[in-house]
Amino acid sequence: MSGADYLSRLNPEQRAAVEALDGPLLVLAGAGTGKTRVLTTRFAHILMQGRAAPHQVLAVTFTNKAAREMQERIAAILGRPVEGLWLGTFHALCARMLRRHAALAGLGPDFTILDADDQLRLLKQVMEAERVDTRRWPAPGLMAAIQRWKDRGLTPERVTPAEDTDYAGGRALALYRLYQQRLAALNAADFGDLLLHVTEILRAHPDVLASFHRQFRYLLVDEYQDTNLVQYYWLRLLAQRPAPSAANICCVGDDDQSIYSWRGAEIENILRFERDFPGATVVRLEANYRSTRHILAAASHLIAHNKGRLGKTLRPGRDGPEGEKVRVVSLWDSEEEARMVGERIEAAQRAGTPLSEVAVLVRASFQTRAFEERLIALGVPYRVVGGARFYERQEIRDALAYLRVLAQPADDLAFERIVNVPKRGIGDAAIQAMHRAAREQGVPLLVAAAGLVGTDALRPKPRAALRELLQGLERWRALCGTEGHVVAAATLLDESGYTAMWQADPSPEAPGRLENLKELLRALGEYATLQGFLEHVALVMENDEAAEGERVTLMTLHAAKGLEFDVVFLPGWEEGLFPHQRALDEGGEKSLEEERRLAYVGITRARRQAIVSHAANRRIYGNWSAAVPSRFLDELPEQAITREGGLRPRFADTGFAGQFPLVARKPRVIEPGAWEVAARPARAEPIPVGARVFHQKFGYGTVTAVDQNRLDVSFDKAGDKRVLDSFVERA
Repeated sequence: MSGADYLSRLNPEQRAAVEALDGPLLVLAGAGTGKTRVLTTRFAHILMQGRAAPHQVLAVTFTNKAAREMQERIAAILGRPVEGLWLGTFHALCARMLRRHAALAGLGPDFTILDADDQLRLLKQVMEAERVDTRRWPAPGLMAAIQRWKDRGLTPERVTPAEDTDYAGGRALALYRLYQQRLAALNAADFGDLLLHVTEILRAHPDVLASFHRQFRYLLVDEYQDTNLVQYYWLRLLAQRPAPSAANICCVGDDDQSIYSWRGAEIENILRFERDFPGATVVRLEANYRSTRHILAAASHLIAHNKGRLGKTLRPGRDGPEGEKVRVVSLWDSEEEARMVGERIEAAQRAGTPLSEVAVLVRASFQTRAFEERLIALGVPYRVVGGARFYERQEIRDALAYLRVLAQPADDLAFERIVNVPKRGIGDAAIQAMHRAAREQGVPLLVAAAGLVGTDALRPKPRAALRELLQGLERWRALCGTEGHVVAAATLLDESGYTAMWQADPSPEAPGRLENLKELLRALGEYATLQGFLEHVALVMENDEAAEGERVTLMTLHAAKGLEFDVVFLPGWEEGLFPHQRALDEGGEKSLEEERRLAYVGITRARRQAIVSHAANRRIYGNWSAAVPSRFLDELPEQAITREGGLRPRFADTGFAGQFPLVARKPRVIEPGAWEVAARPARAEPIPVGARVFHQKFGYGTVTAVDQNRLDVSFDKAGDKRVLDSFVERA
């Protein structure tokens, strides 16, 4: 292939990025603007121009799949395979560097890289040797803290008091140091060590750094907005060469798609590129080859509300029809939202859209349940990407096992699943004794267990724990008859310690698991009896995952980055859900901007149609709660959207607005005709900015902004919230 051939396929901005071979370069590549083409063509161009040999270019990606795709495209441009490339993920390239200089990190060149299970097992051994109570301070929690330190480039010696944690009674840092010593003694490294060790070697040994400076003439970095601090330090050390050498580093990324701060990604890395590399060239790729004009206008107008960005505006890369406007659909409740999505998916299928080109993208994983059940009812095949189906998730299976034991005490499989979940000290020996007694007496496992707690067949601790569990099951079963199955289930999850187990879990997945449990209780409230609900779940789980053919895709917005579909549904755009209240509480304005970037990512997944929806009400325990439309809906440009519906909340249980705790509460019965309850009358006198108000859930606060009937209020204890004026009183 001639030079003219591979360059002629590029638009002017792409070509500028490929041909800018001298000095630092930042390529701001908007969604669907061809960043992979730019990166691979630039690599090939460097080789074609003789600027460097294959082994003199360091190219970094985030996934092995991206690295393979890049290598294949380079070979296609050059017309031949390329050997000796330094092309791969951060971890793969650092492992290669560390093998060369392992001795400088106190390791042998044949060091072992431990997987996640081995890392956890080793850390647990260290904790037990130091007599740390691993029931109170589980090893996964300490491992999460250690990995955060490593992601920030902090060896034990570099952890400052401000970076320290009180985990394990304030002993976390000492345990980190012992864990690192144990790794060295085993001639092993974990994944975090690969980057950390190499960065420390480059910092401490100028001769090693100089050798890599001599080798690598060019650096290419993909998805720069997703780098964490240790990755940033490593790249900066390799790129910043002594004068007069140029820093030939090219970083490709999109600050508007930085959505992984919870994984350690630092958007500031891309925002400060020009400060790190003075005189850097910045090329903006704004020609989008994926979406219609209206979709791009909606996404660009929305993201322009962020302050922490370098700025660009997407435009169509091809001449063509404007396409449909983004539809914003207002619905009465979450059930109607699921029906709407199901009906429109069927309509799209009838119009010739393959199901594989349809996606439902949600903010939180618990939202998939309503759509899964609707699609099953319609007979529309689907798949959940990036996670298990709702009823197949670990926490849901555990909770269902508890409910099965309540409904059917002879369910041995369910009882065995929950007997030591959460951990109660009922080990293998106790379980084997129960099985042995059940076989000898010909009775269910639970009956055998009840017999054993009155004998000395079990040791005192497991015997006491088993007695407490059996008494709890009797109490919760009785509660089903007196207070109803929803209250019984909520009480069970609370009193069994199951929700407390996940509340104490420091992993990033734990909050989502708690949300899923709340969604399970919502689902339970839709059925008259516990048995009816369990039969429904059994039928749902029979839906054949192995069936062939096209499927609708259900996934979270975080998992959807990098993908694209003809038709995209974006449900649940409500305050507290999207933007997510937990993110706002923990991160304030910075997290709000990341939530807005997540909304931008969602809209730009759509090629032809984007349907955004929100519900006026969400059912909680069988009560109804008003939902305030997301502030992001007000940030969409009217000329690019079509609004449908327009329902307003007509009644609400303000005591349960937002998320609800897993505590016993009897479901309220909604009588026939309750749907017709009139809305509260409009206020004769609007509430002004600066007024003091009272909200039944959030307490006292001060109004900071007014938008028609919506108020931004700074509550004294609950922080900043957006609420309807009908739900506050002048204080």
